[in-house]
Amino acid sequence: MAKSPPILRGGFRPFFLGAAAWAISALAAWLTVLFGFVSFDLLDNPLAWHRHEMLFGFVGAAIAGFVLTAVPNWTGRLPIAGGPLAALFAVWLSGRLLPFVSPDNNPMLILVDGGFYLLLAFLLAREIIQSRNRNLPVVAIVLLFGAAGILDRLEMAGSLDSSLGWRAGLSLVVLLIAIIGGRIIPSFTRNWLSSIGARERLSTQPRTLDKVIIALTAAALLAWLSAPFSLLSAVLLSSASVAHFLRLSKLHGWRCSANALVWILHLAYLWLPVGLLLLAGAQVEIVPETAGIHAFSTGAMATMILAVMSRASLGHTGRALFASREIVASYILITIAAVLRVQAALSIGDGQAALAVAGAAWLGAFGLFLFRYGPTLCAPRSDENTKAGQA
Repeated sequence: MAKSPPILRGGFRPFFLGAAAWAISALAAWLTVLFGFVSFDLLDNPLAWHRHEMLFGFVGAAIAGFVLTAVPNWTGRLPIAGGPLAALFAVWLSGRLLPFVSPDNNPMLILVDGGFYLLLAFLLAREIIQSRNRNLPVVAIVLLFGAAGILDRLEMAGSLDSSLGWRAGLSLVVLLIAIIGGRIIPSFTRNWLSSIGARERLSTQPRTLDKVIIALTAAALLAWLSAPFSLLSAVLLSSASVAHFLRLSKLHGWRCSANALVWILHLAYLWLPVGLLLLAGAQVEIVPETAGIHAFSTGAMATMILAVMSRASLGHTGRALFASREIVASYILITIAAVLRVQAALSIGDGQAALAVAGAAWLGAFGLFLFRYGPTLCAPRSDENTKAGQA
């Protein structure tokens, strides 16, 4: 691993860069279509492409970078790096580029795009099983995410007449945020409170209650998938929303205003119950369903991705955990993008103007991430030269 270029010395490096770059490229391309500047004749269905690439392209790359970095920490085993990591990233990148040169019904496109996550799940499962680690549920979510991606591709190709693929993929990411967020947010908050000498300590979340909230969320999302626009799905989604609001209220996010790397995690998680509540309202036709979907995607997912990528890019390259002005600005911009995108979905005010500003804020948020962390992700660890000198 030491002989590999820095960009290939950890899964977070190429995949975080890829996620941010694709977040900009894919959305910029979609905005040109949305506002009528160009027509994407190269694509069979630009709207379906936009939806797929935001979820299985952008979000998927961020998930890959996270799990490839987290699993070595969970298992104590060496990370995937060097040539194997480059090959894995090439498979993800191929899935992004193939739609421009092949039709949606090309079996190779379907296999490469969805197969990336199946391959990733296999590699992660091998590491976790050999170390007898307890995080197989996370691997199961990655595996199901890959299956959802393949299903969405089949739906885009016209082989299936449903929208289950992207809905299942969205639900799995929401569930992953609920699981991982419930672990890292209390931990980082507790560490911050301890570092500033706070007298009051953050209580540990009871495991039983935590499992109940996750189970309730899974049941609510399953009801949305299997029985949409029903009273059952509305009740379960609203109940899950209340549970997550209560869960977040016990994590003392208001006490972390001085640490942007911590409060952004709380803000990202707040979008989860908001999205569940809006989706519950959509089941009884109080609000449009797209409002809840964008509260999840532009709100919870994009904000959590920026929060985790910025923190991990510092911690895993040996840098101090400090949010620069550029990154704080990116947090503000992604929040503006999320609020305005939901506002547009709710038909409040000038929808076209809200979409335009939301798009610009999104591009600015991820552009600032690339500007600030691109060089860091391509450079050696900050303590690498020191270690070499000591050796």
